Amino acid sequence: MAFTAHVDTFARDHLPPAELQPEYLFELPGLQFAPQLNAATELLDCRVAAGQGGRLCIQGAGQRWTYADLLDRANRVAEVLVHEMGLVPGNRVLLRAPNNPMLAACWFGVIKAGGIAVATMPLLHAKELKAIILKAQVTHALCDLSLLDGLRAAAADAPVLRQRCCFNDAGPQGLEAAMARQTGRFDNVATAADDTCILAFTSGTTGVPKATMHFHRDVMAICACWPAHVLRPGPDDVFIGSPPMAFTFGLGGLLLFPMSVGASTVLLEKASPAQLLEAIAQHGATVLFTAPTSYRAMALHGPALRGGTLRRCVSAGEALPAATRALWKEATGIELIDGIGATELLHIFISADEARARPGATGLPVPGYRACVLGPDGQPLPPGQVGRLAVKGPTGCRYLDDERQRQYVQGGWNLTGDAYLVDAEGYFHFQSRTDDMIVSAGYNIASPEVEDALLLHPAVAECGVIGVPDAERGQIVKAFVVLRAGHAGTPELAQALQDFVKQTVAPYKYPRAIAFVDALPRTETGKLQRFRLHGAV
Repeated sequence: MAFTAHVDTFARDHLPPAELQPEYLFELPGLQFAPQLNAATELLDCRVAAGQGGRLCIQGAGQRWTYADLLDRANRVAEVLVHEMGLVPGNRVLLRAPNNPMLAACWFGVIKAGGIAVATMPLLHAKELKAIILKAQVTHALCDLSLLDGLRAAAADAPVLRQRCCFNDAGPQGLEAAMARQTGRFDNVATAADDTCILAFTSGTTGVPKATMHFHRDVMAICACWPAHVLRPGPDDVFIGSPPMAFTFGLGGLLLFPMSVGASTVLLEKASPAQLLEAIAQHGATVLFTAPTSYRAMALHGPALRGGTLRRCVSAGEALPAATRALWKEATGIELIDGIGATELLHIFISADEARARPGATGLPVPGYRACVLGPDGQPLPPGQVGRLAVKGPTGCRYLDDERQRQYVQGGWNLTGDAYLVDAEGYFHFQSRTDDMIVSAGYNIASPEVEDALLLHPAVAECGVIGVPDAERGQIVKAFVVLRAGHAGTPELAQALQDFVKQTVAPYKYPRAIAFVDALPRTETGKLQRFRLHGAV
């Protein structure tokens, strides 16, 4: 076995075999990593050691932390994890909180201690948290006090989670009280560059959670690729945005990327379009990360943004319609930076800066990555033909102990599940998803997971769920429902089913449209044919 600092080798023991992993590319000078690497050291400790500890780092909820402030808090979190909670390198630590400064301190504390951060969406219910805890064999949890109830319910059926502590808790049992007992000094674990430091969960077409495994070198690689060559931020930039840090889009855009250049970030617990507009003005934000849905809503207030501090606007999480790009440019004078990324590859790998943006095109391969469009035979297609998007670079898909690795990685390429075409100038144009994933307002929603929730309702006999086009959200969830005898397909029942789903899984997954039907299209073996439901829309 290659060197690892992990005492708990669960992650390394469950990596996909080398032959099922993609080809990795480290051609750029910034991708030449030493065998030993700790991402927290590179992003935080080195910044303070270089004399920049007094620079503003994080703002949020009335707090202003410098890099030295964050270092002190992250060190104390690491001390609590190791000295009071018994963490050893390689243990998985669930992080549960809205975007706020203490979540950032906890993330860095875990990385410093050689742990593996498992960040979770604040909207997840106990059922979903339990699946994550069991899949990742999570042993420790740091949770915002406001979200403790869901974690407590999940932990009741997951005895592997043996240690938890709450932050933003003024009580004597809270993390802050434990941090106050520490020294504020911590020697970071000398992790290997290929030690796992993040398990990021993504829902697949079966609804069974998949954990993507990312190394310390992956964290630093994404900082060296897209932001350095497309976004090009500077140390005086102020980042802001809506994606939760449980999404790798949010982790990169609102924490890793600003800190990689010594800039600052604003972390908002709630980031609706109205709240973003207010916070941009309040904090003088210069770089914005959000989804096309938010840009459409915020464009109505373009005059308030035009001529302000905002200078870079990044769209990802769902396909950017050409109409939304034009609307934002007309309203604010700012050309959107589009991009496609994937949890499996950690962040954006196809994009274009303002100067090279094309309406309707996602962009070009980010330096450090290669991309092509493959036909049914696995060979690259000529320009203008639609096929499967294939990508390779310094990051790539490693599912934790999951047979679906064979589908995502083929012939050294990562197959993202997107249908694309390449034009004669090399620009990549999104066409559709090639699986049953629904992307609504930037959220990934697996059809089977919504179906499973609906089937728990006593009135539902069968159901099929698809994504249908929507002008505001890109797609919405639509359910086709076959009722049990004795139930009528009324508007009142449709509302009851929607409310039921909201109580069963994360509310953003509920079906915004419901059609009552007599039967569902199935194969002779009984398999649901979701593609035929699109003809019934």
